[in-house]
Amino acid sequence: MADPGGAALVLTNRHDVTADLVLRILVERRVPVVRLDPGVDLQAGAALTATYRTGDQRGTLQTPSRELDLAGVRSVWTRRPSPFQGPSELEEQDRRFAGSQSRWGVGGILASLPGVHYVNHPWNNRAAEYKPAQLATAQRSGLPVPHTLITNDPDRAREFVAQQTGGAVYKPLWNTPYRIDGRAQQVWVRDVRAHEITAAVSACPHLFQAKVEKAFDVRLTAVGNRLFAVRIDSPDLDWRQRQSLMGCAPIDVPARVARSVLAYLTTCRLVFGAFDFAVTAAGDWYFLECNPNGQWAWQPDSITSSIALAIADQLQKGPEA
Repeated sequence: MADPGGAALVLTNRHDVTADLVLRILVERRVPVVRLDPGVDLQAGAALTATYRTGDQRGTLQTPSRELDLAGVRSVWTRRPSPFQGPSELEEQDRRFAGSQSRWGVGGILASLPGVHYVNHPWNNRAAEYKPAQLATAQRSGLPVPHTLITNDPDRAREFVAQQTGGAVYKPLWNTPYRIDGRAQQVWVRDVRAHEITAAVSACPHLFQAKVEKAFDVRLTAVGNRLFAVRIDSPDLDWRQRQSLMGCAPIDVPARVARSVLAYLTTCRLVFGAFDFAVTAAGDWYFLECNPNGQWAWQPDSITSSIALAIADQLQKGPEA
């Protein structure tokens, strides 16, 4: 592999042990790596500067230990950076202002580096997180999609759920933080019946979906044109709810699914995607969602290692990847 030179810039929080798996590979390959959590580090001694003029764009990132010429960045991995919230010592209004300026200023600089290979570009990540867009893209890519309704009309919701002879499920459109009595709660995918739907549905759009009579689930992690899939057997409708009870094993990806997944990535301009499928006894793979920045280090060691190597390859190859 020809080395284009330059550093790989990894945007993530300091507690991200998943990123460590890839960083170790890059260090072993002697690829320069800079790890940055912009929402935190730029309030703790790091500094970012960018200049723009006709025909020229320059920038530097200074940390307590080094200075990085932004023109020398080969790749950016948008992993799990902290949100931009502003310095905690500021008054609330000033903190919100500083956090907003950081998001649009720092975020804009790091998303606009010329000639850089992004895994993934942060704006593509955000666009690909909308579930309605995911369903539409899956359809256009040739992936079967369960019958789905998104509505804030309680009557339409009841009618839809009642019509699903195999049952229906509710799932949130976004993993919004939610607390009850100060304790964080998770809204899981759950069975829903028509009589359970109340006027509260009118408060916001809700996603209802025909329940797939699945034999098992599949998590398919795509890195470029390399696909890594595991079969998931779980007693729960939503396997994420009790991961200690699920079983995982590598599984082959049917050629038709592989073609559609690669088409999906191309449409969304993604290098990485974590796809979830419900697979029936007949072998039909129903698309459920694609997280453009999903977790993957919980999978069997052989799969986790392969994904880490694939991401390291993308970051090492840089703009020619």
